Amino acid sequence: MGQERTGKTMKEYQIQIEETGSKGRVFIGDPDKPLAEMTWSRAGEELLIIDHTEVSPSLKGQGIGRKLLDRVVQMARYNSIRILPLCPFAKSVFDKDPLLRDVLK
Repeated sequence: MGQERTGKTMKEYQIQIEETGSKGRVFIGDPDKPLAEMTWSRAGEELLIIDHTEVSPSLKGQGIGRKLLDRVVQMARYNSIRILPLCPFAKSVFDKDPLLRDVLK
């Protein structure tokens, strides 16, 4: 049979934001089975705690996690919210990139 494709690239996906109560996420793909997502909890009106990042193996190596984090940072800046990165991935990106630290708690 034919060769199976591994899927779309990041350029073919749109990052979506979803918030319900004190929980939220940015994700790509199907809302019920996202290919990549970063989740958070809100602690009050001005603090967002990033607690998890997951990227499908089919999208690894494309910088998807960073794109999700950049979207959360953009949202935080726009809404004057601080971020506490408990997720190891998010924390490592904040540690490496001083340009993001303006939103750190």
